[in-house]
Amino acid sequence: MKLFEKYTSKNLNLKNKIVMAPMTRSRADNSEYLANDLMQTYYAQRATAGLIITEGINISTESVGYINVPGIYTKEQTESWKKVTTAVHAEGGKIFAQLWHVGRISHPDFHDGKLPLAPSAVNPNSQAYTYNGFKDTVAPKEMTLEDIKRTIEDYVKSAVNAIEAGFDGVEIHAANGYLLHQFFALTSNKRNDEYGGSIENRGRILFEILDAVAKKVPISKVGLRLAPDLDGLFGMVKDNETQEMFEYLVKKVNDYDLAYLHFSGFTEKGDHPQKSIFEIAKHYREIYKGTFIINGGFLKESAEKALEENLADLVSFGVPFIGNPDLVQRFAVDAPLNNPDQDTFYTPGAKGYTDYPTLK
Repeated sequence: MKLFEKYTSKNLNLKNKIVMAPMTRSRADNSEYLANDLMQTYYAQRATAGLIITEGINISTESVGYINVPGIYTKEQTESWKKVTTAVHAEGGKIFAQLWHVGRISHPDFHDGKLPLAPSAVNPNSQAYTYNGFKDTVAPKEMTLEDIKRTIEDYVKSAVNAIEAGFDGVEIHAANGYLLHQFFALTSNKRNDEYGGSIENRGRILFEILDAVAKKVPISKVGLRLAPDLDGLFGMVKDNETQEMFEYLVKKVNDYDLAYLHFSGFTEKGDHPQKSIFEIAKHYREIYKGTFIINGGFLKESAEKALEENLADLVSFGVPFIGNPDLVQRFAVDAPLNNPDQDTFYTPGAKGYTDYPTLK
């Protein structure tokens, strides 16, 4: 099967085409938001994946919007990740750090009472899960030019820290309704300066980040995640420029020698207004010239079909990796999969995190 074939490009050398997708697990339950021994075990258990992409990692105190999410903006945090990358490499794995800023999908509780930052002061009318439970989101603070400049620098610093921590690369999270995606969308970006209005302006921050990161980290070690057809999540609403916006982004990304481009979506329409990831991939596969990863509810058969139809080079799996640390082996021998415990997706401790049985 194509899933188990090695994948080699100019920038990647992977033992198979199975990628572990980034998933928030909220296990950094310490005051410094350090990567801990439990996280070391969790990622090492899953190192048979061709590539692991970590949970979203906060790039600054301003980027926070969920409880117990690790950071990579301090020296101590950077040092803490070294045991994770070392453990994954010892098992023959590769691991990228996903760099995350949630923007308006946050709450003042995370920011000492200050408003979270976003492109514009538009409330997503969602909820944030704080240390005091779910709370309604508020209208965020519209970022000043100085805020934007500082945020770009935060991405650069975090990328540098990630490489220092031993990661094989970083993924810029520009999907799923978070900060960079908020700049792209007309529903969340009402600016009238150089970061708002036209498609080029709304995409500007992404390319300024890529350009700035490339001065400190080889761009070949940088991946990018986008969600071109997201509609309805976190107040994000598609508009008559959405497709043109993402076609512009993907075409321009071709100018960068990225490690990969990673799309998230859904394998089946179901109750979702979005197109299936198969439709999305087929369209953008003709536009993007580099390594292409797709994600969104895949299992072994659907992933193999996507590879056979040349819709992508690699397929990433989320939830199946939660309950199955040996997912690659289970796929290989057609073994049944463990059912993940949704009640422990975001709870502290080993239960539902590192205690799932393997075939051994």
